[in-house]
Amino acid sequence: MITPKVSDILGITNKIAPADFAESWDNVGLQLGDPVRQVSRIMVALDPGAPAVEAAVEAGCQLLISHHPFFFSPLKKISTTDETGRLTILAIKNDLAIISLHTNYDIAQGGVNDLLAARLGLSAAQPLRITGGDEFLKIAVFVPHGFEEKLLQALSSCMAPIGNYRDCSYQGDGLGRFRAMEGANPFVGKVGELHQEKESRLEFLVLKERLTAALAALTDAHPYEEPAYDIYPVLNRGAARGLGRIGLLAEATTAGEYAARVKESLQAAGVRLVGDPGRKVKKVALCGGSGASLLHEAARKGADLLVTADVKYHEAREAEALGIAVLDAGHFSTEFPMVKGLAATLRGALEAKRYETEVLEYQGEREPFSFW
Repeated sequence: MITPKVSDILGITNKIAPADFAESWDNVGLQLGDPVRQVSRIMVALDPGAPAVEAAVEAGCQLLISHHPFFFSPLKKISTTDETGRLTILAIKNDLAIISLHTNYDIAQGGVNDLLAARLGLSAAQPLRITGGDEFLKIAVFVPHGFEEKLLQALSSCMAPIGNYRDCSYQGDGLGRFRAMEGANPFVGKVGELHQEKESRLEFLVLKERLTAALAALTDAHPYEEPAYDIYPVLNRGAARGLGRIGLLAEATTAGEYAARVKESLQAAGVRLVGDPGRKVKKVALCGGSGASLLHEAARKGADLLVTADVKYHEAREAEALGIAVLDAGHFSTEFPMVKGLAATLRGALEAKRYETEVLEYQGEREPFSFW
């Protein structure tokens, strides 16, 4: 077993929720700490406030991973006279690093909104507001007959899936022609002589961010001293990604009944419903945290109801005008499921890499509002 460094964990979190998924105004990634610090214990929390930071220090953690950023705006000072300064000094004194996954984890597959969709009984959930999609590149490589399978196996983990299909490639036969020059060490042919070799052309797609890994695997597994390959940009896009989700309930219900179900599922202290409690609800949109800005997308895509939080008075009136019900289930309640979900994903990723690191879930956070 291996004890990873903070930078190793950052590599894992960047695969779970790539930093470039984040909104331009956001602040994600390593917020504080030494990238080469070894990590044997991690705590996952929603908010990187005093309760979570102090709990992480008390538990002997070297890393705290939060949803909300520890630093959102540039600091003008670091002093114990304010809470952010006090916690910064506390974390530094105890060698506690802090990583935050915010809008990148909202958008990522398996992130906040997918966890919320699963909790609220939505099937076939898709992004509500599209912000991007996977970018593909095509690699064509030429390999002598008999070495095709070895190369394809080496590249298998780098190949992009096409829908529900993996290990997708194309193979065609041809004739390679080259002359090895002085200083070369050819696998076939002789230095100075023109040589022809029966070769296969292999084509496959890779995600743009996996190109470096794919070329390294290709070069390592290829029998030629200088493999010949082409890289093509393609217009094909992979699965769409974006904010919020929209999907279907197994059975239609009323807005009032669904509000009660959501309150129970999220263990929310209270919920607020905009719209007729008796209206039928089948198609549901959602956005964990503050998602009232997605009202128009939800209405345009035919949602009967939008589940989100932090809904203002005029946004509620706008929902009435659009003819869509809105359920405000609270910022805390709609995002807190990420603690358990992210911790489970981290454990799986750490185990796959044989990292000896414990992941704790901070359950001490509470809804800041009281309902009377």
